[in-house]
Amino acid sequence: MNYLQLENKRFVVMGVANRKSVAFFICKALQANGALVELVVRSEKRRDEVRKLFPGCPIWICDVEHQSEIDALAAQLGQNEMPIDGLVHSIAFADYSDGMKPFHETTRRQFLQAIDISCFSFIAVSNAVKSLLTPTASMVTIGISTTKMASESYGFMAPVKAALDSSLAFLSKSFSRFSKVRFNAVGAGLLKTSASAGIPGYVDAYLFAEKAIPRGDGVTTQEVADTALFLLSPRSSGITAQTIVVDAGMSTNYFDNQIIARVAGN
Repeated sequence: MNYLQLENKRFVVMGVANRKSVAFFICKALQANGALVELVVRSEKRRDEVRKLFPGCPIWICDVEHQSEIDALAAQLGQNEMPIDGLVHSIAFADYSDGMKPFHETTRRQFLQAIDISCFSFIAVSNAVKSLLTPTASMVTIGISTTKMASESYGFMAPVKAALDSSLAFLSKSFSRFSKVRFNAVGAGLLKTSASAGIPGYVDAYLFAEKAIPRGDGVTTQEVADTALFLLSPRSSGITAQTIVVDAGMSTNYFDNQIIARVAGN
């Protein structure tokens, strides 16, 4: 029995970058459950790279900073008359090329570009493909485990992800006028991905997370992907406008005695 009921259903996954990316793990999990997967990447160069990872999947190009490309993507996806059962939005970008600075020094250009790519694109894509979705389709984005902790190693992305979190409720409400489409997020803890490794200070934060997690091991990308898979499936039909946190209990363990002892020098 296929418990998740994903077999022969059509899913679109945006954001595969390499074998370490969350979207890669989600694609592999969907395929393992018999789903039909189509991928969306930003550029021709990335399409060539991703084609080696998923040689049998249709791969579309869409730079979400341009509405014309989002509209073109919807038109291309619409050429297949089979409706879309779900979409994964695993896209985020922040320009840290000038190094990590105090939050109040974030420039308007940096912030608006980050929120356009990392948050508004989910809204824009959802609107563009709405007529292609099944009435009970599931839309899943990838957020972070908390947007209220001022982690300096994450720069200005937490407020951007907070906007993404908030959009879930508003998308769920507005789509409810004509469908039962659901919008949810996976709030991932710190992960070993290529994108995160490029953030100044992130590796040290990850090493701390390993100590703060009760089990002593960091969250795996597979665990995040498995949660996304559940949210994409009909088995999560009662869940919408929610962020499911996957942090292996880190948020419950900041005052662990061993961590306190190390900080106190005991």
